[in-house]
Amino acid sequence: MLMFQALDKLVPKTYAAMLIYASLYIVLVLNSHFLYKVYTATVSTGQWNWLFLLSVPILLFCLSVIILSWLSLVTFIKPVVILSILISAVLFYATVNYGVIFDKHMIRNMVETDTGEALSYLNGSLLFYITVFGVIPSLILGRYKNTQSMLSRIKNWLVVNLICVIVCGLIASLFYQDYASVGRNNRQLGAYITPFAFYNAAYKFLRDKYFFPPLPFQVLDKSPHSTSAPNTKSITVMVVGETARSKNFSLNGYGKPTNAFTPSRGVKSFGNVTSCGTATAISVPCMFSRLSRDTFNQRQAESQENALDIIHRAGVDVLWIDNNSSCKGVCARVNNLTISPTSNDELCDGKYCFDEILLEELKRKIANSEADNTLIVLHMIGSHGPTYYRRYPQQHRVFTPDCPRSDIQNCSALELENTYDNTIAYTDYVLSKIIDVLNNTDVQTKSMLYISDHGESLGEKGLYLHGFPYSIAPKEQTEVPLLYWSNQLQNTEYAGCIDKLVMQSLSHDDIFDTILGLTQVSSKLYRPELDIFRTCNSTLTVAIGK
Repeated sequence: MLMFQALDKLVPKTYAAMLIYASLYIVLVLNSHFLYKVYTATVSTGQWNWLFLLSVPILLFCLSVIILSWLSLVTFIKPVVILSILISAVLFYATVNYGVIFDKHMIRNMVETDTGEALSYLNGSLLFYITVFGVIPSLILGRYKNTQSMLSRIKNWLVVNLICVIVCGLIASLFYQDYASVGRNNRQLGAYITPFAFYNAAYKFLRDKYFFPPLPFQVLDKSPHSTSAPNTKSITVMVVGETARSKNFSLNGYGKPTNAFTPSRGVKSFGNVTSCGTATAISVPCMFSRLSRDTFNQRQAESQENALDIIHRAGVDVLWIDNNSSCKGVCARVNNLTISPTSNDELCDGKYCFDEILLEELKRKIANSEADNTLIVLHMIGSHGPTYYRRYPQQHRVFTPDCPRSDIQNCSALELENTYDNTIAYTDYVLSKIIDVLNNTDVQTKSMLYISDHGESLGEKGLYLHGFPYSIAPKEQTEVPLLYWSNQLQNTEYAGCIDKLVMQSLSHDDIFDTILGLTQVSSKLYRPELDIFRTCNSTLTVAIGK
């Protein structure tokens, strides 16, 4: 009884009090990480004004009052406040524990996440944050009862807005140069403002996705054609990895033996490759698009052909096999197959399937294919977090102790690293088996190209997972592995030529033309300077001619 009486003293009694209480809580508690970021960025310059730092929470408080008041439109203050606090509690958890920034691309990534992937983020730490920082404050503020007349609420609305506008104007006039300087040198800071940066990003996503009229679809090349020699067969397998970062591949110099299987198959590893984005929803469409990372636009990419469309029109038999959330629209106009995690296969647990299941579908496709030229794209679940431990079977639990939990920030650095490295080691095993399948296939030309969509942060600089804005993303999220195997590597001149290329600077921008080259498709869109293997293919042609 005494507890409820104490709580009643905290309950706001007027519309203005509701705005003030909610804004104070949002600013001082749920934006504490943002305030710390501002403090750190300002103090690090060596020249700072303590009055400016004091003005930051005051300015944010006034802006919060203004935004909440406008969202409430005088009448619906309680649901607006409660919803904002609950959303902020989730954002607060993600920001504090993983360092996540919620921009437009992160919203897209969230929307396109399947149920199994979304549930993998559910853990005790998240529930604790939601309860303590979201539910309890919402229950307190939710006891607010609207007993004021409409006229009184309108007066409250006008008064608080007028005061806050005056305060904002005063702060701007006194500290404009300070805000401009900090903002110019730390452009990412605004993305940490909870929950309003999230609202802004969600608005931009909804605007771009649903309110802009669709662009007319562009056929980029009406007459591509195959250049493969008559009476010869070729199979190209492209493996799209998930969340694999280059630095954890022993093929690229990593200290632990994460690549125990593919070296004996003769793969070539390219150690200087960058991704187009830091999330699957951007990187996968981008790597197959004619657009470059600098010019990539989601709407434009969705409204024009990609590499698979061009290759398919040239007469190549194309199939996309997915063991991830989806192909992100890339396979919309070619044959595609999504593996169901609810199948009775021993490799599936109802929510996920281990990537070995791709081997079964690969063998089935090769056995049933009558085409002379085939491209098979395998989309792995790879190293997708935070439940890394669910990406590899127990018999592939090579590095221990690992971290069998989803709240990875509560694991030791060694446990987290071991768990992630197990996913890389298992991916390497699956790739070796793909090579074995190709080796046992009776066709003249066969090759495998593996490249990850993006990397991953594992606690470096306090950051976890992926999806950060590319401009500030650490290299762990943008440097990705690229492995290549072909039966043509048995030719020593060809293999020697490839060896000279493995440290050249490459990116997802090179994939469009490289895939056209591997599948021997001639197109007006083809840019030979972006085909990774072009110079070596000419060497191979000369060698064969001899």
